[in-house]
Amino acid sequence: MNSLRWCLLALGLALFACSLLTVVKAPTLTGWKLAILAGGYGQWLAPVALGTAVAAGWSMGSRGPIPAAGAAVLPAVALLLFLRPAFSADRIARGLPARLTAAFGPGAVGPYPFEWLRLYRGARGPDGPIETRVFARPGTPDATALDFYRARRRDGRAAPCVVTIHGGGWDNGDRTQLPELNHRLAREGYAVAALDYRLAPRWRWPAQSEDVARALAYLKAHAVELGLDPTDFVLFGRSAGGQIATAYAYQAGDPAIRGVVSFYGPQDLRFAWDYARPDDVLNSFQLLKQYLGGGPEAEPAAYASSSALFHVGAHTPPTLLIHGRLDTLVWHRQSERLDDRLTAVRAPHLFLSLPWATHAFDYNLDGPGGQLATGALDAFLASVTREAAPE
Repeated sequence: MNSLRWCLLALGLALFACSLLTVVKAPTLTGWKLAILAGGYGQWLAPVALGTAVAAGWSMGSRGPIPAAGAAVLPAVALLLFLRPAFSADRIARGLPARLTAAFGPGAVGPYPFEWLRLYRGARGPDGPIETRVFARPGTPDATALDFYRARRRDGRAAPCVVTIHGGGWDNGDRTQLPELNHRLAREGYAVAALDYRLAPRWRWPAQSEDVARALAYLKAHAVELGLDPTDFVLFGRSAGGQIATAYAYQAGDPAIRGVVSFYGPQDLRFAWDYARPDDVLNSFQLLKQYLGGGPEAEPAAYASSSALFHVGAHTPPTLLIHGRLDTLVWHRQSERLDDRLTAVRAPHLFLSLPWATHAFDYNLDGPGGQLATGALDAFLASVTREAAPE
């Protein structure tokens, strides 16, 4: 019995430590990955915590040196913390439709953005084919590529196109990152173009912005072939891709860009530099130097042009920002400050803050954060693009 109690205590402690990452920010990269697990899959860990608590309670009847009561309390607390994201998401979902309508108008409607059953059964449909398009950069031997997800429509009309820009700290990642949402959007009647872009340190900003411009030019030139509307684009980026998406959209002056979406992206890179620490989990000083060519004193123009915060104005396209308050990799204040700036100029936008969530909270689209994010994105796209007609 003592060995059982030791096992229950160890399991209860592990579950409790993991569940704490729904209320405190992870201090390490390993902790960040566990935070994705706790916040996105806590509903699956909750029954494990419940079973551990019950088993520990049953073991209290036998004497021994192991504190069985503690072995029961730890997983019981973990049970509550693992369910916190789902209850919080349900609460946020109740007010989200009204917030979306207030921000983007009556077109920003959709199904209720959170379902308890979807946490366990999922909501994935069949995936369509992916077409890889490769095209050369003018005047160079280099080529870049995009993965194209053709809109699945019955009416034959040209589809709005969502251009997705991957994350990865500007020095890694590619267009194949997190394809599940791309397939989902294609099923809903949107074309999706997932871009590659040139990576640091070989390529510095604004090379990444230039790649977005060239990709948009390619998509417009091949619009008939691809079945998309060349006047109806939304840029969508995660993390580093969120920075590229907003910085480009706010400065391009392109009326075909009808909206921009950033999931947990940095919006002021001077601010990121000023508040970085030599011991932070990303080595932010190094990332910024290799991306922008140096610090802000050495490269002020690069920091200014890469920071969406400095380019908000009367013609800023509608913007959707989503960020977890417990983000370990990109400070939540990045999106807060852009939200404040957009509010000051009355630009149409919505900032959805998720109190339990960390970076990449949308890894599980059926988790609490994933459901809210996809629900908000669906309503945003319905509002800023022409009406989609899914299969």
